[in-house]
Amino acid sequence: MQRIKFDMGELIAFVTTAEKASFRLAAQALFLSPPALSRRVERLESVLGARLLERTTRHVELTAVGHEFLQEARRALAGLDEAVQRVDDRLKLRRGRVAIACIPSVATNLLPPVLRTFAAAQPEVQVHVIDESTRQVLDAVLRAEADFGLSFTGSQDPSLRFEALTRERYVLAMPRSHPWARRTQVQWSELAGQRLVSVSHQSGNRLLLDQVMAELPEQPVAWYECNHIAGALALVEAGLGLAAIPQLALKEDHAQVCGVPLTAPDVWRTLGLLQRRDRVLSPTAQALRQCLLQAYGSASGMD
Repeated sequence: MQRIKFDMGELIAFVTTAEKASFRLAAQALFLSPPALSRRVERLESVLGARLLERTTRHVELTAVGHEFLQEARRALAGLDEAVQRVDDRLKLRRGRVAIACIPSVATNLLPPVLRTFAAAQPEVQVHVIDESTRQVLDAVLRAEADFGLSFTGSQDPSLRFEALTRERYVLAMPRSHPWARRTQVQWSELAGQRLVSVSHQSGNRLLLDQVMAELPEQPVAWYECNHIAGALALVEAGLGLAAIPQLALKEDHAQVCGVPLTAPDVWRTLGLLQRRDRVLSPTAQALRQCLLQAYGSASGMD
């Protein structure tokens, strides 16, 4: 195979001149003098053994060979750009930082196995987890403090894109020693007369729960109130009451607490990825997003 004896500068000089149809304009675009540009094109023609451009005092035209070679030259340059971009993307993936905002139940139970997979593939990437309330998750994404977020709200915000990831139903958390622990379901109406542990009005869960409870014939009473589900679960574990919580907030293998599905009505919430519509994810953030989609994007319950 004959070795290529011209350099990229000569190839770029030819393509630019052909596209500008002017040595003067091409020289300006490449920050060269017209004689220097002309010498590069002439060296390329000499190596190829064919004239690529017809020169006149005012205009430059492609020869038949020049037309054919121009298409090949453009493809070669585009291919090189893509190769350089792929290398750059890989380097960014090896060393980088990604910030993800999520509600505490996701940070506790859903995110760790995904981050373990991600760390094995990208061991040098730093990950900042912003585990806060739904409102703070939204704010972190909107202010670009987080590359993207994981929450069950935000689809109504026009500046955010909400991509459904999985669904989770509400369950009644109780000690494993509770008489209802072996049941397959508990109706919401049965909560009347029970000592309940609730999340505060600052939690995004509270609004949904209040809407369900408002339809019940007899209103259940919350004897204890916590800002976060983790606190509510601690009180349930201590035997102080029962708590209606999202299923993902409770680990299936919890030693002391179990969850029984709440019915009549069945209440679900959709967990999704939040991203600003005007923001393009970095390769690092995109890789973490892909890990989440692979782990939970096809989870059961999503129709």
